[in-house]
Amino acid sequence: MQPQAKPANPNFSSGPCSKRPGYNLSSLDVATLGRSHRSALGKDVMARVCEQTAKVLGLPEGYRVGVVPGSDTGAVEMAMWSLLGARGVDVLAWESFGSGWVTDITKQLKLDNVAILEADYGKLPDLAAVDFNKDVVFTWNGTTSGVKVPNGDWIPDDREGLTICDATSAVFAMDMPWEKLDVVTYSWQKVLGGEGAHGMLILSPRAVERLESYTPPWPMPKIFRMTKGGKLVEGIFKGATINTPSMLCVADYLDALDWVESLGGVKGAIAKSQANLAVISAFVEANDWIDFLAESADTLSNTSVCLTLKAQPEQVKALVKLLDKEGVAYDIGAYRDAPAGLRIWAGATVEAADLEALMPWLDWAYQQVTA
Repeated sequence: MQPQAKPANPNFSSGPCSKRPGYNLSSLDVATLGRSHRSALGKDVMARVCEQTAKVLGLPEGYRVGVVPGSDTGAVEMAMWSLLGARGVDVLAWESFGSGWVTDITKQLKLDNVAILEADYGKLPDLAAVDFNKDVVFTWNGTTSGVKVPNGDWIPDDREGLTICDATSAVFAMDMPWEKLDVVTYSWQKVLGGEGAHGMLILSPRAVERLESYTPPWPMPKIFRMTKGGKLVEGIFKGATINTPSMLCVADYLDALDWVESLGGVKGAIAKSQANLAVISAFVEANDWIDFLAESADTLSNTSVCLTLKAQPEQVKALVKLLDKEGVAYDIGAYRDAPAGLRIWAGATVEAADLEALMPWLDWAYQQVTA
């Protein structure tokens, strides 16, 4: 039988992700609209972005936070082009975005002494094989595979190289061992349900030391330049952005940070995401036609939950279209480079009640397309 109750919010996309519960544009503080980001007001607001981010995330003393161009992709590129080349590199890839960083390192920067540690969708590379005498580039959570690193225990405290972590679908949803991470990037449109185009770049003191002691041999585009005269441009990490940000997007991000604090901080947001994953896990356990793409429970993402079905790819596409037509779930097809399946966002901006309402619809749609 076709279910009757529908999710109140059918936005389960993995990016841009659902806005926070109760979101309303009228609640944003838009005093900065029409004002220069370099005005006293603009500078104060941009400084608050950096300071409140550090506070909510609980960053260690000395870590810098900056707003940079180009979303998470721009932040990762900025880090790689500015920091890599001083020593060898190990780069990990187990889904499409990690594979993109492999391409940049090997075909664009054309670095020497590069080791590529790869794994198929659903698996992790051998973390014990990573050489931390080199710089290490990896994603914390594979957004397109639903596979995350289980923790930071595999990263030594006494590493020689830098750890550069693309954490766009992990920050605010998973425990991040900040002392083990030298560069962390994310974007507003993922876990917080913010708007696109802006990236966040977090640097440890070790990363700053590298920036001030090493000059890459290649030309550096203006939007990547973080040093001047061999010193870090501190203003970038106090709200003086390299290029003009959207002040409307900034207001939206600050609203999201306030919301996280209302949940009890990052721990509250993580708990909400874990509760969402539990809803999907119970459904998977009860139905033998659906399973997680992640092969190991300790690597199962609690944000970008990727699922495989006992169905042909064309049947999976039909299921996705059917749920969209019914207004039950939007944008839940697997990423284009991933195996055919579903990808359901379970970050804290999604309500468990909506996932509970969605599950019977998944069952109904599956029966429709496989009958």
